[in-house]
Amino acid sequence: MATYSVEAQATIEDESSVVQSPVHIASRIRTKGAGTIQVVEFVLGNELFAIDLFDTREVITQTEVTPLPSTPSYLKGIIDLRGMITTIIDLKDLMHITTEASGKKKSRIIVLDRSITEKPIGILVDDVFSVTTYSQEDIDKDNSASQKSHRDILGVIRKKTKVAGEKDKSGLIVWLDIRTMITKIESDL
Repeated sequence: MATYSVEAQATIEDESSVVQSPVHIASRIRTKGAGTIQVVEFVLGNELFAIDLFDTREVITQTEVTPLPSTPSYLKGIIDLRGMITTIIDLKDLMHITTEASGKKKSRIIVLDRSITEKPIGILVDDVFSVTTYSQEDIDKDNSASQKSHRDILGVIRKKTKVAGEKDKSGLIVWLDIRTMITKIESDL
């Protein structure tokens, strides 16, 4: 099973490295520098989503998940991750996304940081795209969810990509509030 460690410096280590303990910083949204955020971008269906880098511990390739009886459909089951029983949540099912990913599908599990919940939890995604730093100007927080809303969105990130010889392309990434999402389903865990 390949393991990638996600650290405060946003490095992804090779498969033979040892996973290091996560960096714990007290703030809700931690930043690399003034006015920047770091996120883990991933694919669900054909759309890009992101969660705060510091809410993650590591990314692993999907392994066999042992199903649990009488649980909600988004609760895929459990895995043994280096001696720790880890609950796996299918984020596509939780968010009611029915679109299948196009192209090569490399399902990954993003293991969440222990500061989010007491139990080890991993979220199943179609693929992990990258770890990226964005400035506050790239984030539209007007589209974030209100306290009364059921949407768990911190904002929408405008991603600009450059292709040699072509105009700059831009796309949108939905920045999810994974902490609120996990809190809402904590009784099922």
